[in-house]
Amino acid sequence: MRILWTLLKVIIGLAVAIPVLFLGLALTAGLVGTLIALAVIALKLAIVGGIAYGLFRFARAVFAPSPKAAPPPLRELSAPAPDPYYEAAVRELDAELGIRPRA
Repeated sequence: MRILWTLLKVIIGLAVAIPVLFLGLALTAGLVGTLIALAVIALKLAIVGGIAYGLFRFARAVFAPSPKAAPPPLRELSAPAPDPYYEAAVRELDAELGIRPRA
């Protein structure tokens, strides 16, 4: 009798577990299929975007005027005059810190 009771429990357990496993398998397959489909769609969009960008660059090279070179500067700018207040502040700070004066 004990063997029959154990066999009945196993049968009931399998009767519950097998449909649940099939459900889990179906959900997993659906999720993986969805992710693969999204990857394929993303790849298609990337290819279409790359082709569109290439066509845009080609049309711009053919139809757009070539960029003109920048005009040369009229004159070179001289270096700004040193700030006497800044120099005095640096000398005062150096004196407070005990650093030798700069040459």
